[in-house]
Amino acid sequence: MDPVIVTGAGPVGLTLALALARQEVPCVVLDEGPGKDEPRPARTVVLREDTVALVERLTGTRLTGLGSRWAGWRSMRRKQVTREVEFGDADPAPLHIAQHELTGVLRAALARETLAKVAVDSRLDGIEQEGSGVTAHTRGPAGTWWRGSYLVGCDGPRSTVRKLQDIRFPGRTAVERYAVATLRTELPWTDEALLHRMPPWRTSGPSAGEIVGRPLPDGVWRLDWLLPPGKDLVTPELLVNRVRETLTGWAEGVTPSYELLDTGVHTVHHRLARRWRVGRVFLAGDSAHLLGALGTQGLEEGLRDADNLAWKLALAWHHGPRDALLDSYQEERRAAIAARLRAADQVLPLLRGGGGLRAYVPGSSRGNDALLADGHLGRGALGAPGAYAGSPLMPGQLAGETVVGTAPGSPVTDVRVTAEDGTFVRLRDRLGRGALLVVLVAPGTGVWDRKHWVTAGIMPRLAAAVTALPHRAELLVAEAYPGAAAHTVLLVRPDGHLVSALGGVRPADLYAAAETALGGPAASATAAEDEAGASATAGSRR
Repeated sequence: MDPVIVTGAGPVGLTLALALARQEVPCVVLDEGPGKDEPRPARTVVLREDTVALVERLTGTRLTGLGSRWAGWRSMRRKQVTREVEFGDADPAPLHIAQHELTGVLRAALARETLAKVAVDSRLDGIEQEGSGVTAHTRGPAGTWWRGSYLVGCDGPRSTVRKLQDIRFPGRTAVERYAVATLRTELPWTDEALLHRMPPWRTSGPSAGEIVGRPLPDGVWRLDWLLPPGKDLVTPELLVNRVRETLTGWAEGVTPSYELLDTGVHTVHHRLARRWRVGRVFLAGDSAHLLGALGTQGLEEGLRDADNLAWKLALAWHHGPRDALLDSYQEERRAAIAARLRAADQVLPLLRGGGGLRAYVPGSSRGNDALLADGHLGRGALGAPGAYAGSPLMPGQLAGETVVGTAPGSPVTDVRVTAEDGTFVRLRDRLGRGALLVVLVAPGTGVWDRKHWVTAGIMPRLAAAVTALPHRAELLVAEAYPGAAAHTVLLVRPDGHLVSALGGVRPADLYAAAETALGGPAASATAAEDEAGASATAGSRR
């Protein structure tokens, strides 16, 4: 079968290609550039724990040494600290990393993949598709035709794929605008990120705004100043004045020495593509959506696009297309982005309106600062990863369903589990392999070798039910899971979202949930009700 064609060699395209290769799907990445990225210290990204885990799992590289994990977060208004957050094991800090560092790690990992190829200096200018595949034409020194099974446009805000498929991209332009500077200096807050609203040295007018400071490794900081509405030119003199004014204000009158490394202007747009799939052509990342106001991170959502789409394409590539499964990519991811955009649209007038009755309501400023912090820290409606409760891949009410600390459709909690070979691993380490995960919550098993309990109690019955599922699945055992009683069975998708939690071993319910999660109708699974005891029957279903 032909490879999957990925257009665009940014973080999203490279992540998708790696995720496909890990699931034994060949792919070719069309890179219109020379195959390397120019270092831009002022272009950085903030990644939550789930997206950090995704990249590290795919690349085999720890990102912490390349980026900065903040010791804490503080929100200030004028001279008052309105909120402080201290990060630790129970509340891990996000990772702040330069985008070229992230892309470099992804490129290096992809270069080691035998199933993946990057075609540099290849600019897409034509797509033709029919029932059996897609043909893409590129121009450039090595212009040629490429044949693929599917094509995914990860080619940014001005996506050629989106335009060639005549997909509308409505939304709002210049929702917010920031002046950005990256510099090496010492600030009073070591390794702490900072949101400073209405700093006392800028006391009035639309330019009073807010400043965000985020540390990077080696004493480097990225500073963002919210600019007033309009298209006023941001000159080098203006940026230098902002740098000196801010550093002097934070140092209480004495300007510390600094080395200016990079500057820029970041304009935030909010747009959402009408369609994310046209036959065998898909959109992901900035080609499908733009967001970023109030601290939200658009790149993170692009990485989640790649994670969501990869296992569905891999299943279709290996076992034949299921339209319901492939359609669910748009339904799940577009709904998640739309929810964040709606939340930002609702909050923006409150935070940026200025003055009015709200300015005199006690506690309103503190509440606004909390909303902004949530956006920057990946929490709440402005920042938390989306859940897929309304997805067509979610089963209806099952007789054996039970409640745990994770709602169906939401990302599972990363707990320690025992793998099938008896080793202890993190649950997130087993994601992204194309297999469903079945997790049994069994307190006390962690102190015994797997061989002592794998044939005891309910394990043989559950193992038989897992073998009979309509798709490859891995059986894992956890000593505990938030909100789960003993003998709870969790069914988890390859991208880490909970399908269902069942109270005990219920083969029929487990089979029905798995069938629906794969995009097919929930089967009655009569044979599964027989506890999937016959390996020959299980083999025929696989």
